[in-house]
Amino acid sequence: MNKITEQFLKIVSDFKGSFDGAFSIRENGECAARQSTANIQIDSKADAPGLVVHVKPGTKGEKVYIPACVTHGDLDDLVYNDFYIGEGADVTIVAGCGVHNDEDAEARHNGIHRFFIEKDAHVLYQEKHVATGSGSGAKRIDPVTDVHLAEGASLEMDTVQLGGVDSTLRKTSAVLGDRAKLLVRERIMTDGNEAARTDFEVNLDGEGCGADLISRSVARGRSHQEFYSCLRGRSRCTGHSECDAILAEQGTVTAQPALEASHVDAALIHEAAIGKIAGEQILKLRTLGLTEEQAEEKIIEGFLA
Repeated sequence: MNKITEQFLKIVSDFKGSFDGAFSIRENGECAARQSTANIQIDSKADAPGLVVHVKPGTKGEKVYIPACVTHGDLDDLVYNDFYIGEGADVTIVAGCGVHNDEDAEARHNGIHRFFIEKDAHVLYQEKHVATGSGSGAKRIDPVTDVHLAEGASLEMDTVQLGGVDSTLRKTSAVLGDRAKLLVRERIMTDGNEAARTDFEVNLDGEGCGADLISRSVARGRSHQEFYSCLRGRSRCTGHSECDAILAEQGTVTAQPALEASHVDAALIHEAAIGKIAGEQILKLRTLGLTEEQAEEKIIEGFLA
């Protein structure tokens, strides 16, 4: 691994020189290192670039690390990763991505992840994205997540875009079975002329299933963000979608949450709030000795925490 990859690993996956557990490190479209465990098997896909990860039924407390790094321009890295989580398992998957570009040509990573989570299994999915570099070539990260939750299965998604990404299109789709639960926490920061778009599409098919989608974002500079979500209640279910955005400088945000109910016992709610930082919040922090810029940074830091 080169030094840029090592720095990215520290940022997106808390790398401390080694990983404890199963891992696969992707660097510039190739496998840099890989390790399976007794309960978690990582193999290459036979028909496309990417991985097949099998977690044995009943596996508890283990982690899977699958960070991906792009360290130069003129590279379009496309990877397909499939996760098969056995019945009753409870694991954490860490899937960060970093893109560095000091060149004129575009650098892009597109990770397409599919989750097949069996009965009563639980997954915590953590994903951090960051981009660096001074080149004029764009730095793009376009993740796609496709989720299938069996009876009683649950997935918690904690996703963060830390900064520097010129363009991102984040697509998440899910189908929920009986009593399945989906919880998503998304945080995005854009600046300059960056653009970010989020698309959620969740089908609440199972009896007693539920989804909670929460997106928090800050649009600074002249950046633009778009948030789209669609919850489809097709059974007795609960669904909640929320988009909270802070505007700074000349940033702009569009939010379009949608609900579709086709069952009398589908309980669906959506919320959207867009606005600037309240003046009284800044004033309060300035009375404690902070400058206006420091106060704004503290408020944004707390908002995205």
